[in-house]
Amino acid sequence: MAQPPFTVRVLGAPRASAHDLLHWFLRASWAQALGAIVGGYLSLNALFGTAYWLVGGVSGLRPGVWRDAFYFSVQTMGTIGYGGMAPATDAAHLLVVAESVTGLVVTAVATGLVFTKFGRTVARVMFSRQAVIAGHNGVTTLMIRVGNERENRIADARFRLAMVRTEQLPEGGVFYRMIDLPLAREWTAALTRSFTLLHPITADSPLVGYDAARLAAEEVELHLFVTGVDDLTLQPVHATHVYADGDIQFGVRHRDILTEGADGVFTLNLDAFHDTEPA
Repeated sequence: MAQPPFTVRVLGAPRASAHDLLHWFLRASWAQALGAIVGGYLSLNALFGTAYWLVGGVSGLRPGVWRDAFYFSVQTMGTIGYGGMAPATDAAHLLVVAESVTGLVVTAVATGLVFTKFGRTVARVMFSRQAVIAGHNGVTTLMIRVGNERENRIADARFRLAMVRTEQLPEGGVFYRMIDLPLAREWTAALTRSFTLLHPITADSPLVGYDAARLAAEEVELHLFVTGVDDLTLQPVHATHVYADGDIQFGVRHRDILTEGADGVFTLNLDAFHDTEPA
């Protein structure tokens, strides 16, 4: 199994349709999304500008100068109207009507897309770089540290942890089996800066008998899923993280990041969030 993040080449998938554009827009970065809106706006103006250039009938437009027609299109779609150029024929007026209607629709769609993307809450959950296995309260335990990078809380946070390993089937072929790993606590009222997930490796744990060599041989991955509700926007949020076999360390634990000073003030050192030390 390839080490995450990995690329999957999909064959035979159905072609993307116009209905998928919203999902692409929401997944895209702000630079990509705004670039797509600006590019679409300029392309539409170039299209209508070419139509004005071919049809003519616009007073103040220099004959054969395409950029004047483009500028007139921008003024029309943006309802600017400086007064230097104006439609003078029925054909030009019809193009203005068509562009005005198109501009209204495009502006409404672009506004809705930006508002939807801006109002969409995305979780900023931080995961420790390593999952560690060491003694905890006298029991060998798998431990993973998670935290909310924002200052607010993720309410009703729930966690699911699964192990994925490769198995050679007796009939031939490889099967990627997913096995749930029960956590000592799979829920917390509010996820703030730091929370440690514990999976005790007892006799009935799927991780019994594993060491670093076996993890690598079976290409084990740990898939962690976090869900909850953002307490400010009241929107559901989720986050996932994958630990490859090389990200699972034995005999170490996460360094303590919460300390209490002599004055009774607690200090949370997030700079050491990913640090580990010998158990």
